[in-house]
Amino acid sequence: MSLFDDDFFSTRVSRRTRNDRTSDKRPFGGSRSSSTLRVTVVSSAASALLVALLFATLSGGKDPGSASKPVLASGQSLVETSERIISASERVRPVVVSIINHMKTSEDGQQAQSDSGDLDDGELPENASLGSGVIFEKKNGNVYIITNAHVIDNAEKVEAVMVDGTRRSAKIVGMDTISDLAVLSMDDKGIDKVAEIGNSDKLRVGEMVIAIGNPLGFGDSLSQGIVSSTHRVIPVSLSQDGIYDWEQEVIQTDAAINQGNSGGALVDLNGRVVGINSMKVADMGVEGIGFAIPISDAMTIIDQLMEHGKVLRPYMGVYSMDLSAYLDNNAFDDSDGQDSGEPDSSDSADGDPKVDGEEEAAPELIVPDEVKQGIIVLEAVGPGKDAGLRFNDIITELDGNPIGSTLELRKYLYTNKKIGDSLTVTYYRDGKKATLNVKLKEKEDEK
Repeated sequence: MSLFDDDFFSTRVSRRTRNDRTSDKRPFGGSRSSSTLRVTVVSSAASALLVALLFATLSGGKDPGSASKPVLASGQSLVETSERIISASERVRPVVVSIINHMKTSEDGQQAQSDSGDLDDGELPENASLGSGVIFEKKNGNVYIITNAHVIDNAEKVEAVMVDGTRRSAKIVGMDTISDLAVLSMDDKGIDKVAEIGNSDKLRVGEMVIAIGNPLGFGDSLSQGIVSSTHRVIPVSLSQDGIYDWEQEVIQTDAAINQGNSGGALVDLNGRVVGINSMKVADMGVEGIGFAIPISDAMTIIDQLMEHGKVLRPYMGVYSMDLSAYLDNNAFDDSDGQDSGEPDSSDSADGDPKVDGEEEAAPELIVPDEVKQGIIVLEAVGPGKDAGLRFNDIITELDGNPIGSTLELRKYLYTNKKIGDSLTVTYYRDGKKATLNVKLKEKEDEK
C-alpha cells in the first residue's frame, strides 16, 4: 500500500486503474499524458526552428548547397580560380602579338632557319619564321613590343600580327643577344591597351601562371601551369658551338611552351606580365620544362635598348680560352678562342700577335704547378692590349676575385663593372705573377 492514494506517486497501478485507462475514450486533450506529449512536440518544433534560424544567421543567408563547392588548399574555390584565369587572359591577349621574321637569304641561297615554328604552306613565304611579342608601352604615336632576340635574328623585314589577324610592319629598335631580348616599334593606330608589367621577384614556387603566344603558328594560344622554380640558372651557347658564353637566370614553368611561344608573355592570375617566354627543354621523354626571362631583369635591358638601341657593357678586349681546357688537352686549339669582352661566334684568336705588321715569335706558355684555374690570353686588343696584356698570359684574378673561366670573367665584367672603370688584373707571364690595370671601354661597332 502506497502512502499516497495517487497513481502518479505510486510504483504500483491497480487493476481497476489500468482497466479504466484502457477504456478511456476522451479526446486527446483530455488527459495529463496527452498534455505532456503536446508540450514535448511543441518544444521539439521550437528547437528545430531555432536551430534553422541560427544556421541561416551564421551562413549569411546563403544557400547551404553553395558551401559544398570544391576548394583549393588556400580556401579559394576552383570556380573562382577558373574565373581569374579567364579574366587574366582577357586582359593580356589583346597585347600579345605574333611576330613574323622575313629572314635574309645567305649568299649560297640557303635560308637560315629559326626555331620559332611555321604556319601552314601558303600563309607565309619559305624565308619567314614565327615568334611572339608583348606590347608594353605606348608613346609619341608608336607602341613598343618586347620579344626575344633570336625571334628576329637575321631579319630583313619584321611584321606583327594583332590578335584580330591584322598585320603591321614593325621596326627593330634594338636587340641584345646575351640576354636574348629585343624591342620593336610600330604605329599605335587603333591600339589602346598595353601590358601591365608585374614583379617577378615576388613570384612563388607553385604559383599558377599562364603562357600566351603563337606556338607552332597557332596564334592567340594559351596554356596554364605553375611556377616550378623562380631562379633556375641555364648555361647558354650563343653560337651553338657547345661552348657556354653566358648563364641565364630564368623562371621555370610547366605551362606548355613550344616553338613560336618565344617572346610571348608569362602572366600571373592578376593579368600582369611576370616573364618573357624564351626556351624549353626539347628532348625525348622530357615534358613540362619551359623557361621565361624574369620581367624584373628584362626591363633593365629593355630600358637600355629603348635609349641606346643596344646594351652598353664594359669591354676588356681579350680573346681567351680556359686554362682547364688546355690542361685537359695539353694543346692549343685556336678555334676555341672567345672574346671575353663581348662574345661573338665570328671572333677567334689569331694565336700569334703581330707587331708593326711583322710576325713575332710566340712566347712559350709556362703554367706554374700551383695554377690550376684561369684563362689564357690568345690575343689582346683595345683596352687589354693598351694595358700590356700579351699572348699566353694566364689571367687568374680580377680585382682580387678568382677567375676560372671565360664565362666567369664575362659575368664579373657585366655584373660588377661599367664603362670607364679600372680593372685590376692578376696574371702569370713566363711563370711569374704580376698585376696591371685595364681601363674598360665601350666596344666599337664592327663594320
